[in-house]
Amino acid sequence: MDLYQRVVQPIVFASVDPERGHRWLVRTLMQLSREAAVSEPPAWAAVARSQLERTLCLHDERLQQTLWNLNFPNPLGLAAGFDKNGEIGEFWGALGFGFAELGTVTRHAQPGNPPPRLFRLVEDRAALNRMGFNNSGAIEVAKNIERVRSPHLPSIPIGVNLGKSKITPLEEAAGDYRESFHHLEAFGDYFVINVSSPNTPGLRSLQSPSQLEPIVSTLKEENRNAKPILVKISPDLDEGAIADVLELVKNLDLAGIIATNTTISRAGLKTQVLAKTGNPVTEEAGGVSGAPLRSRSTEVISLIWQKTEGKLPIIGTGGVMSAEDAWEKITAGASLLELYTGWIYHGPLLPKQILSGLLKKLDELGLNHISEAVGLSHRR
Repeated sequence: MDLYQRVVQPIVFASVDPERGHRWLVRTLMQLSREAAVSEPPAWAAVARSQLERTLCLHDERLQQTLWNLNFPNPLGLAAGFDKNGEIGEFWGALGFGFAELGTVTRHAQPGNPPPRLFRLVEDRAALNRMGFNNSGAIEVAKNIERVRSPHLPSIPIGVNLGKSKITPLEEAAGDYRESFHHLEAFGDYFVINVSSPNTPGLRSLQSPSQLEPIVSTLKEENRNAKPILVKISPDLDEGAIADVLELVKNLDLAGIIATNTTISRAGLKTQVLAKTGNPVTEEAGGVSGAPLRSRSTEVISLIWQKTEGKLPIIGTGGVMSAEDAWEKITAGASLLELYTGWIYHGPLLPKQILSGLLKKLDELGLNHISEAVGLSHRR
């Protein structure tokens, strides 16, 4: 257990509201990113970036991959939900990440759901959130991303996660996603259709093929530069519903799938009551992320690999807290991974620790490259 887990995390968790802490960290990293991105960065910004990279990054050719003609320095990315407004961007590469997914971004700026809306479930190493896609809207986010894409920042792929605006009726969802994509296409390397968050009314119904197909088709028509488009699915879909989504992904030639979003299940949680509200956790709306999601998200990854015979790239997310968790998802079929909640619980050294652990696994099994481990559990 490092200094963060022994000292920093307990103090922060005991004294700082989770959403307040998130805002403070975003502002701090945004300032660093913007200062480091200018043509002549101030000396302090250059030193800060250099020190962060020495401390938090691990570079090894065995971890590099090329997917969708994008070079990923390592397979571990930041999940959507942290850098909601694209204010940090490529600077995530200085924190050890091989890529970063920004957003979720909606066409219209929106405040999200009323607070309290973010809760730590410390006993479970988890979070419960019902943020509701709070963001500045596609036009402003595009401006933010442009400010933090620079040759002076680490070169990592940037994904943009797109959601439906709350004020937009479900029957007009395709146009809503199209407008967001139109404003952001030039600033993202890949795009994600998010139809699986439990925190926007009716959104999950868009996972059904009849409602998802018009959204995908509309974005493909708008996608003049052939940017990779993926879809992010819920862990709460049954096998039949997942198979239906995969059929649509295949028929419409989507680039890949992200498995999975947060879960509305409360099964197995040790946390019984949310201290902030006094209500049983089973009565609180929102999606659970972190350790309780690990097994189910890995099951979904494995199912997708089997049903697509390993031909569809998968980004695995949900409960990645250690190198063991990461290895489990990679061998189940994930080419890339994302984390967020694990980073909050285990601190800034976690990406480097995970990457180091993956290299150790490769050495133990005599594998030459991380790509050889993708889907390995299906080939034994």
